[in-house]
This record gives sequence, structure tokens and C-alpha cells, in this order.
Amino acid sequence: MSETKTPRSAAITRRALLGSGAGVAIVSSGLVRAATRIAAPDFVIRTGDLSIAVTALSDRAFRVRVAPVGAPPATPSEMLAPIAKPPIPKRTQEGSRTVLTLPHARCMWDEATGCLSFQDGAGKLLLSEAPGTRQVAPSTIGNEPTLAVTQGFASPADERLYGTGCFQDGHLDIRGLPRRLTQVNTQISQPFVLSSKGYGLLWHNPGMAELNRPDRAIALTRQAAAGAARMADVTTSTGNARVERRDAEFTGTFSVPQSGRYAFLLDLGRKMSSRHYLAIDGTPLTDHTNAWLPPTASVIGALAAGEHSVLVRASDEDVPVLAFAPVEDRTTWSSPVSEGIDYVVIAGPTSAQIMAGYHALLGPQPMMPLWALGYIHCRERFHSSDEILATAREFRARKLPCDMMVQDWQYWGKYGWNAMRFDEDHYPDPAGLVRDLHAIDMRFMLSVWSKVGKETELGKEVAAKRFYIPGTEWIDFFNPVAARFYAQQQTQKLGALGIDAWWQDATEPENDDLAGRPIYAAPGRTQPGEKRRNLYPLQVSRTVYEAQRRAYPDKRVMILTRSAAPGQQRYGAATWSGDIGHDWETLKRQIPAGLNMAAAGQSWWTVDAGGFFRPGKGQYTDPAYQERFLRWFQFATFLPMTRVHGYMTDTEFWRYGETVERVARFYLELRYRLLPYTYALAAEASASGMPLIRPLVFDFPDDPKALDQVHAYMFGSAIHVAPVLAADVTTWDVYLPVSEGGWYDFWTNEHRAGGRTHTVPVTLDRIPLHVRAGSILPLGPVGQSTARLLGGPLDLMVYPGRDGTASLYEDDGLSYRYEQGAAARMSLTWEQSAGVLAFGTRQGAYPGMTKRREIRVHVMRPGTAALLASAGLSVDYDGRAKRMTVLA
Repeated sequence: MSETKTPRSAAITRRALLGSGAGVAIVSSGLVRAATRIAAPDFVIRTGDLSIAVTALSDRAFRVRVAPVGAPPATPSEMLAPIAKPPIPKRTQEGSRTVLTLPHARCMWDEATGCLSFQDGAGKLLLSEAPGTRQVAPSTIGNEPTLAVTQGFASPADERLYGTGCFQDGHLDIRGLPRRLTQVNTQISQPFVLSSKGYGLLWHNPGMAELNRPDRAIALTRQAAAGAARMADVTTSTGNARVERRDAEFTGTFSVPQSGRYAFLLDLGRKMSSRHYLAIDGTPLTDHTNAWLPPTASVIGALAAGEHSVLVRASDEDVPVLAFAPVEDRTTWSSPVSEGIDYVVIAGPTSAQIMAGYHALLGPQPMMPLWALGYIHCRERFHSSDEILATAREFRARKLPCDMMVQDWQYWGKYGWNAMRFDEDHYPDPAGLVRDLHAIDMRFMLSVWSKVGKETELGKEVAAKRFYIPGTEWIDFFNPVAARFYAQQQTQKLGALGIDAWWQDATEPENDDLAGRPIYAAPGRTQPGEKRRNLYPLQVSRTVYEAQRRAYPDKRVMILTRSAAPGQQRYGAATWSGDIGHDWETLKRQIPAGLNMAAAGQSWWTVDAGGFFRPGKGQYTDPAYQERFLRWFQFATFLPMTRVHGYMTDTEFWRYGETVERVARFYLELRYRLLPYTYALAAEASASGMPLIRPLVFDFPDDPKALDQVHAYMFGSAIHVAPVLAADVTTWDVYLPVSEGGWYDFWTNEHRAGGRTHTVPVTLDRIPLHVRAGSILPLGPVGQSTARLLGGPLDLMVYPGRDGTASLYEDDGLSYRYEQGAAARMSLTWEQSAGVLAFGTRQGAYPGMTKRREIRVHVMRPGTAALLASAGLSVDYDGRAKRMTVLA
């Protein structure tokens, strides 16, 4: 065996490892690269009693695994897809450093420090392990051995970190912030971060993860209950409920030795709570109330040296624990249940390259159906087929564009929870309901849970087959036989009705319910749920997607689910932010929540526009709520999916009066006019993992002030969105990032410079929207649905000021024929100096495609506006390349 030895460690080559007995265990633990072959690590270091294995996954990604020497092999990855042909990096020695080089990344082992570091293809340092932070300690979970692990990474003071998913704490830049990654209602945990320094990191662990766990406890003393008891209407896993709630106060003191920034993690001590309130020295650092909130909340505050007082307001049932630590130049990942330290580093340096690299590891991401980008209408809840059809027809009569009606829970009625049957007393002909909706170009989504009531006929069969997670009514989707059984029932009993989309609700499962429960591990064997605690939503989505594709191979699958895990992107799944409230603070917090989902590689995310928990019957006539609702809906218009939902509410726009209906119609029509733009973004997400919405770090990484913006974002590469987040305002301050040629107000076409904050006029029917100079923004016609909307007349809005490119993508919108190439693409190029718009040759075709189309070109000169543009310059485009001078 060829190996390099030092007094401290030994490095082993891939070839030598394959021939060694120790190598067999490590090799069998790696990623499955093909059906019959498992790759070995490219480099293995033994340091003390630990083995560190580094494996190249792609031209820009390395996986690192650290475990005790002789530890059992790791289980195959459920997050990452198989890789057919892994690269073999070049290995060189630079003194005490061993370097593995790929086309776009380098991994370096430094014998002197005992740390790994990572560089981009140009040799620029991206990330390095922090010396002395690697910890692998034996532990137990239940009666099984496990490992508790920690790894720290250096984090320069000017680094910004994004990701970890959808959290309700209001933070966008999470550098130094503590977060506990569990799956609960309103919190979707993704162990992935994207750095402004040009790398992405996946903490490759299927169990709970902790980011920057603080280690200094603050003793809290419970005070008398604060305030009178109040009643609250809430949803539970067994239906609607009315519960009594009362606040309590907890106080404490602590001291810090020096002034600086300190991070706090508040753990309420239950699976869910309803109040996040933490004040230091009388100043609230966070104050957020909702019917359901995650069990933890995180904040960072600046403190002077000395003693400080703490006040926590929480539910009377909570048992809060508060911990803190100074914010250091370090990012630390921990997992209390693991098979070892396991992480993947993806080199950029651009965010687009990181997303593409992550996308390549996760595997193919299917196109959403075209109609998923239209308006999705939901309420809690429709009570009959007649209600659904009457509502759908009213949308058409009022000319309010809409693509989907959604049936929320409890349609099963007398048959019991999720019996996978409609109660015929209210839904006499479900298949006929679907046909009637299709006849007016609407689709139908149905709520189907991953739990089945034990009292139902289906539940009795599930119990007899031992397919439940013990002590619950959740199906054990880790058991492939149970998963197949569930999928078969859903396909035969519901899919056969023609249902278009699946609302797989509560796939956390609600709430973090694997903790303390055994789940399937292998035939005849279970394992603690903590081992795969965060992957349940992935298993549910995979089960439904694969079954639907087998049963209906020419029909795109769409799944809406309340939780997600890395790898779920492969299964046609979108998520939303759960059962949130309706107030301004909640609206404000959804923006960083969604942007951090995007930064974590989840392209399809949305909200309950208007809030799920609403103010009751008075909402329909309350001007304050009507204004708030419109601001919610304006924000939702510029999300990957646009939908309205509301608890115990008839959510239709017309119920709120003429003003709400008029403004909502305006934004619905704009959403449909933007369909050529959004469908091209959807194609980009499918092809390369680039999210439809994105924090400003994606497009403006070198503008520090842009990186400070928490509540503004890009919708694709062209449109800057700054939602209005306060009542009764007539102006809104908007920072526009530094960008050559500046920006154009979408409504007025007023030109504004980048690198400045502008006070922008707003009205009830306008929020600040700006288009970046150099953009070519395609607008289609207004339609009442997405059906037959692509391929017709097209307006191209050219915003001069710099060179620019754009692309259009079309296919049939419904099938998977695009996977065999049945799609059409057209590139567009704006040449600023020549004033020329160039049309590329159309690439590809699909059945039913319009071969010739009228395209109108509009140069956005001062005094014009996109929605008021005149006839423009007409182009008869037949698929051949064209160049036209449009600006002298």
C-alpha cells in the first residue's frame, strides 16, 4: 500500500484504500455512484482515533466525513442523488499540505493545523475549518450507540451567510445566529448555507442539526401569570380546536465580561409555542405572537460589559430555557445524533455557480405544471362540490384570473380522518367535480395527509399491517412497503378521480413527531426516529411523486407540502410557510424566511397570502385588514407561486369589497402577463437550481449596502421587489443596488440611480417595483387561466442602459415530454452601444407550438411605462435569427 505518514496522521490514496480492509468499510459508506459501484474516498487521513475521508463529488464539490477509526459504514445518502461518473482530483504535495484539485475547486489538508480548507478554481480561499473545533464523541439514543459531533469553520467579519430554510425569527443574514434545525409548523429546516464568500455548505446529516449552539445558560425564574386567560381557535392534527391560553413571565440576570455582540437561543421547552418575546434590560429583542410558533427563537444583540436583566414572556405552559454566547468569527455546526461529521462544500465563487453545483448533486428537478404559476385559490375550507363550483364560476364571471381551486381537509366527513374518500353527502361525484372544473380551465388540488385516522377502514388496514409509526397515526414512510401501500391507496382512491395536484399537509410530521419514536430501519428492525428526524417530508414527497409518475406518466406531478428536506427538489414539491398570522410583523418576517429557503436551494416556496390565522368575521369590512391583505397579496404576486388561504374564512376577493377586488384583479392580471418571464425562471430552476426569488447577494455580491437589505429581493434577474410593510404610508424607502445603467420604475419608467436609497411614492394599488437596466422583460396577454396563454402575441420591454440578455422557454406545460427535448428556447440579446435587439435561432420544438408569432418590441424611454406602452415595433418571428435596430 502506498501511503504518506507523519507523526500526526497518515494519508491514504483512493487506490490503496480500495485494497485495504479498512477501506472496505469506508468505501461501502460513500455515495452510490452507479447501481453496481460505490466510490471510495479520494483521500483519507488518520489523526488520533479519527479517520477523515475526502471524496470529490463533482468538478466543484467535495464531501468530508469524519468518524472513529473502525466505525460502521455510513448509510447511503438520501439527500444526494447517485453520481454516474465521479471526478478523480489531481493530488499534489506542498510541504506539509496535501492538495486535491478539481477544475473549479481545491481541498487542502494542512498537517500543521490538522484542518481542511477549500478554495475556488482560481486558488482563492473560500472556507477553512477552525482549529480545535472538531469533536466526535460517543453517545446513545434510546438503547443504540450514536455519535455527537461538532465542527467549526472560520467566518471572517465581513462574511454574510444565508440559508437554513424558512424560519420565523426575521433574520436574513444568519452569520453568528444560533438556530436549531427541526421540522415544525412554520419552520422548514434545511442544513445548507450559502456564503457571500463564494461557497455553499451542506451539513449532511438527516437528524437534528444545531447552528452556533450557545453554551452559557441564563437561569430563569417563573413569575406570576401575566394577564387574563384568552381563548384561541387553532388547527391541530385532529382538526379545529378552541384552546385556552395565558401568558407567563420569566426573569433572570446574567453578566458579560466585555462589550460586543451576543447571540441568544430561546427554547420554550415544548414542541410548539405561541409567543416569542425576549427583552434585555427592558428592550425587546424579539416580540412575535402567533397561534403556532416554533419551539425556539434566535436573536443577536449588542451588549455593554456588566450585568443585564432578562424578561421572557411566554405561554403559561412553556418551560423556557435561555442560552447565550458571544458572536465570534466562527460558524459552528453540531449534531447530537449522527454517524460522524459529514459535510459537503460546493465552490462558486458566484451564487449561480453554487446553486448549479448543489443542483447537480441533488439530481434532476422536474418542471412544475404551467398552471402552478397561475393563481391558486384556497380557503379553510370548502364544504361541498357545489361551493367549489360556484366559487370557480364566480371567478370566471368576475374575470378574476384563476387556475386552481383547492379543497382543504375534512372533505372525508363521516368516513374519518384522511380516509381517502369523499363524503358523498357533500361531494356526490368527485370525478364529475374535477371534470366540471377542467371544462372552465381550472385545476383541482386536494389535501391528503400523511396520517390516517385509526378509526377509518383504511386506518384499520394500516394498523393490521403495522405501517404506523408506533404511538401515532403517521404512516412510516421510511418503510418502503408502507410507503408503497399508502401510494397505492392514494392513486387508486383519489388519483383515479383526475385530481391534478396534491396538498400533502403536515409532513414534518406535525410537529417534530419522530423524536422519541422508533421508525423503520430494515426488515424486522427499527431505529430511533432521531436518526432521520428531518427527512420525513422527503420520504412523503418521494412516495407520492414516484407513484403518480408511474400511474400517470404523461401528467406533471405537483405537490404542496408544509415541510421539506434537501433532495425533495427531485419530487415536484413546493412548500409554504405554514400556519402563520396576518399582522404586519408576520408579513415582514416572511420575506427573509422565503429568501433563506431560496438560498438553501428550495426554488418553490410561497405563503398563505393574507395570513392563515385571520381576524375573524370583521375582516371583510375592516379597512385596516383590507389594506394589510392587499399588501400581502402584492408580495405574493412576486413569489414562485401565488395563493391565498385563511383559517375559518371565505377568502374570495369580492367578499372584501370593490376596492380589494379591483386591486387584486390588477395584480392577478399582471401575474398572468408575466407568465413568459416566470415560466422561463421556472425552466432555469429546473435546469440549474437557480431560485425564482433570491436575496440580493445573488446578483449584487459586491455591494455591501445591498447585502444589508432584508426586505427587498430580486424576482428573477430583472425585477427588484420592495413590498410595503406598514399601514397608511404614501412613500417607501428603497435602496437600489449598484448596477450599470441604473433602474427603472416599473409603473412610471422614471429612471433611478443604483447605489442610493430613494423615497418612492406608493399608493394602495402600487408597491415599489424596479426593472434593472439591460433587462428584456417579456409580457404576454392577460388570460383568465394559463391554458393556451403561452405562444401567442408577446411584448418585449427593453430597458436600455447596459448590455443585457434574456431567454424564453416554452413547452406544452402539462407533460414530461420536455425531458425528451420537446421544448423551445429563444435567446435575446440587447446591444446597448448599437441599439440593437438580437433574436437567437429558436432551439427545439414541441407539439402544438406556434411556429410564427407576432412580437412587439418597446424601448422603455422616459415618459413610457410597461403597462401603458404603445404599439411598439412589430416583428414577425418564425424561429430564425434576427437583428433589429430599435434605438438610434
